[in-house]
Amino acid sequence: MAAENTVPTIDRRDLDFQLFELLDVAALAERPYFADHDRETLGAALDTAQSIAAAHFQTHNRKNDLNEPHFDGETVHIIPEVRAALDQFINAGFMAAHRGYDEGGQQLPWSVMQGCFACFNAANIGTIAYAFLTIGASNLIGAFGNDEQKRRYLKPMTEGRFFGTMCLSEPQAGSGLADIRTRAVPQPDGSYSISGSKMWISGGEHELAENIVHLVLAKIEGAPAGVRGISLFIVPKRHVHEDGSLGQRNDVQLAGLNHKMGYRGTTNTLLSFGENGACIGYLVGEQHRGLDYMFMMMNEARIGVGLGATSLGIAGYRYSLDYARQRLQGRAPDNKDPASPPLPIIQHADIRRLLLAQKAATEGALALCLYAAHLVDVQHAAKDDAEKQRVSLLLDMLTPMVKSWPSEFCLEANKHAIQVLGGYGYTRDYPVEQYYRDNRLNPIHEGTHGVQGMDILGRKVTMQGGAGFKLLLETIQADCALARDVAETASLAATLEAALGRVVETTQAMLPAAKDGRIALYLANATLYLDMMGHVVVAWMWLRQARIAALALAAGKSGTEADFYQGKLAAARYFYAYELGKLDYWLPLLARLEPATHDMNPAWFT
Repeated sequence: MAAENTVPTIDRRDLDFQLFELLDVAALAERPYFADHDRETLGAALDTAQSIAAAHFQTHNRKNDLNEPHFDGETVHIIPEVRAALDQFINAGFMAAHRGYDEGGQQLPWSVMQGCFACFNAANIGTIAYAFLTIGASNLIGAFGNDEQKRRYLKPMTEGRFFGTMCLSEPQAGSGLADIRTRAVPQPDGSYSISGSKMWISGGEHELAENIVHLVLAKIEGAPAGVRGISLFIVPKRHVHEDGSLGQRNDVQLAGLNHKMGYRGTTNTLLSFGENGACIGYLVGEQHRGLDYMFMMMNEARIGVGLGATSLGIAGYRYSLDYARQRLQGRAPDNKDPASPPLPIIQHADIRRLLLAQKAATEGALALCLYAAHLVDVQHAAKDDAEKQRVSLLLDMLTPMVKSWPSEFCLEANKHAIQVLGGYGYTRDYPVEQYYRDNRLNPIHEGTHGVQGMDILGRKVTMQGGAGFKLLLETIQADCALARDVAETASLAATLEAALGRVVETTQAMLPAAKDGRIALYLANATLYLDMMGHVVVAWMWLRQARIAALALAAGKSGTEADFYQGKLAAARYFYAYELGKLDYWLPLLARLEPATHDMNPAWFT
């Protein structure tokens, strides 16, 4: 079996830069909810995460991939290192760290939690997925569950005794939630009889926890058609008695394990509810509002998926960078002496291109994910309703890009990492091929790339009369104004401002098609619009990073610190030169409502 990777999967220096220099998360202490935290306590949380991730998660990442869960007809078997690593995560308090003191938490900012998760994701995304899912499910119950549900299910989840899932998709419906068939029938005691099947349920069956709390979308008999008739239910794997003790198993059956190209360490299941007519569920909140509630979890999960994709991209970048510094091969193009020693491949321009592309994608994506998480913090501890509404609107606008841009372009970074290693990158003796396979799920996870495109162009651009779109532009322009006053970033700011003008013109050219009923044509290139907007937003993230780096250098930073900041400036220039120029391709296609895909007759595919 191939040896485990020992190269650090996260650059802690960059994580500190992103959180403390760029976002200034320590300033959250000015808000009462976070008042007990400072740079030291927040840094300590990151230290703990990094240490546990390296010692207990990274050490079985390859083994997890090569020994995926299997079902013997009664039990799903998972390698023991998974539970041991999750115990370390739970014992360190991470399952509830972001929650209030009254819930056993530490009131840790969500942005710092995401920084911690970046460490775990990069080390072993297959194992940490169980905790990721559980935290998301517990957040939803905490927001919308009643007191009894919180007592029976939320508390054991925050303690790490129960794990959680979300059960949306069905075999016949996929992303089309309007077509789900799972049914809920009211019972005299206030519970519901649940029947149906759910597909692609990560963490759906295992023995890692005492119980699994499934959050299931279903339709109550007589509900309105479509998504307006969907309700949300808690469906535990095992019943929980009044005193908190576990009862017999609920009628939730494992119908099969899905075997994927990546994320092999996470069970992925087809679940059958009510095969024997004895599956009991409990309504969360009000009837027919299930999708509204679930969107809270999905939106959090979408930020998490973006961060997971980013983390895998970073892990690949870190490994290929280390490899490129050590691998000796070839000589300089102007050196014709075959007797001269070969160079480290990082000295070759094309290898530096591949590394720069990874750095630009992954550090730009990390800035975007942490920026979104910081908005969650401000939203949670807003000073007034106006601030909360503003950051909520901005977060809503950004979420499709936070999920999708890293999923597409950090996957591309993983491809570049394989290329740096050449033939070795294609083998299982090195981890970069696994990073690619793991990351390939993320363009599908929590709403496909195409679904996110439909969301941003079909909903977000026009929501509240275009208020979210306008707010995003204004927020970017404010940072452009700051960057114009710094010599090293003035030209980048001018380039981005010009791009914003073109984006506005293009969007205005497209909108009439939506207003006059040509919806299908309007949305035909929604995915291109998503990619285009994502590039603009990541260019904005790079402008923010470049400005901080330029100011640090002007303040006299030297040595390795100067190298760090110079690397930021170089990556920003790369992104603007090599990536932002893609708008020249995207914008004309969008503005003219290019009909090629819309007009293609399915019968013509031969």
